[in-house]
Parts: sequence; C-alpha cells; structure tokens
Amino acid sequence: MYELAVITGPTAVGKSAVALAVAQLLGAEIVSADSVQVYRGLDIGSAKPSPAERRLVPHHLLDIADPRDNYTVADYQRDAAKVIAEIAGRGKLPLLVGGTGLYLRAVVRGFAFTESGYDQKLRQKLSEQAAAEGSAALHARLATVDPETAAKLHPNDTRRIIRALEVYIQSGRPISEQVRQTPREPVYRTAQFCLTRPRHILYQRIEKRVDRMLAAGLVEEVEGLLAAGVPPEAKSMQSLGYKQIVSYLQGKMTLAEATELIKRETRRFAKRQLTWFRREKDLHWMELAEDGKILAIAEKITAYLAG
Repeated sequence: MYELAVITGPTAVGKSAVALAVAQLLGAEIVSADSVQVYRGLDIGSAKPSPAERRLVPHHLLDIADPRDNYTVADYQRDAAKVIAEIAGRGKLPLLVGGTGLYLRAVVRGFAFTESGYDQKLRQKLSEQAAAEGSAALHARLATVDPETAAKLHPNDTRRIIRALEVYIQSGRPISEQVRQTPREPVYRTAQFCLTRPRHILYQRIEKRVDRMLAAGLVEEVEGLLAAGVPPEAKSMQSLGYKQIVSYLQGKMTLAEATELIKRETRRFAKRQLTWFRREKDLHWMELAEDGKILAIAEKITAYLAG
C-alpha cells in the first residue's frame, strides 16, 4: 500500500488534468507542489486550479502564503508533511502534484534543511563582494568554513557559492551538514509518475497557455498585486510570467515583447524541469501524446496504485 503518490512533469504538460482524474477515481486528495501557487493572489499566472476543480477534489497548500513574504522550500516541507499526515489520518491517499522539483525532493527524500532562509540584504552584500573581488575569492572563503561543499563547487559557480555562504553565516552550520542528515531512503512508500509529451507538442501547449493567461487578465492581476503593496522585487513577483509583466508595467518593454519573453522563458523552464526529473530516481515516465489520452493515463496510474 502506497503512503504517497506523486504526479509531476514539465509545465503545461497536463499534470492537473491527469491528477484530477486520478484523485476522483481513487478518492484521493491533492497536495500542490508548486512554488507559485502557494501565494495568495497569484492565480492566473500560476495556472492555479479553478474553484470548480477544487470543489471536485480537495486541494491543499494553495493560497497559504502572503505574496510579500519569502516562502521557502523548508516552509513547504514542514507544511506538506503536516497535510500529508492529516490526509492519511482520514484514510485517503495524498496525491502530490506539481512541477517544482525541489519541493518534491524535499518531501519524498526528507531533505534536512538548516533553519536559515532567504536573506535579501545578505545575498546582495555577497553578490557585491563577488562582483568586486571575483567569485574565486568567495570560493576560497567558503573553503575555510565548509571545505566539503567548496570541493564540490567550481570557483565560478557564484550562485551556489553565495547560497552556501549565506547558510553558514546565518546558521553557523555548513550546508554540507544537510546532506549528511538527509535520509538515504525515501520518507514515504511512494509511487512517482512523470508525464511527458513530444517536445513540439509541449511547446505549442506552452504558447497557447501563455496566450490564455493574458486573455484571462494576467496584466490586470499583476497590476492589482502591485497596487496592493506587493513589491516588484518580492520573491513571488520574480516568478515566471509575473516578472515579465512587471517589466512591461514599468515601461521597460512592450506587452508584445513581454509575451514573447514569457513564452521563451517558459520553454526554457520546461527543458530545465525535464533535465531535473531525468536525474531523479524511481520515476515512472508516461507520455501524453494527445489530450484524449488523459483519462487513459489516469486509469493506468490508478491501476498501478491500486495493484
């Protein structure tokens, strides 16, 4: 008997439709694993499940964070574990659905996070130091406090060097300690499914999805968030789609340019997601060549989980 099921895949592949069908067939409850859907008010650009879909199947971890806040993967891991336990306590199957790979890994693998989160001022200071002194200087500094992590990072990998220093400065503990404290085996008995489509079909779906979001009022949604006091530099507003519309509203580009940029960056994001998922263990890959196959795929997943 599985304690947890996972349905993942690149953006716009059709995860939500398949998951909704599986949940209805099994009487399962959906736990979102999307780093944008956690924020209240970011609905259109995150393709958040509609009220009608939420009435069909219970959904969890949607709209749980203020868009002004920095909701971290450690926050998600804590909240997801609580919700999964509650669903299991009701005798239901938790169905983890989304494309945020680190969220999924944090839950399934039980990654041991330090208590430190995102510190914008500290990260900015370290970035300025990297620009002034060179990333090799920061790498040498990291080697003195966390030689294990430094040995794994190229001296030019500025982003990861800064993150490792940020963790050490905030917590006094090296980030390598997280790896040693992380369980070697999955926390739950889990069945994981990764949906794919032929690349040209996936890219067509991405372009159509972006057009639908704009037609549904993405620009107005971003205007409303900014008017409500959400800073343009907030983590939520740096999300794909929102960042580009903010630039348009600031006069940095035309709407047509913002639209094309969203489409291009979403295609690139989907490619990165697939690269991530190919490195993950225990994924059952399933191809959705046609929309009409959604129910068939859902039935295959249901049969696997019930078997």
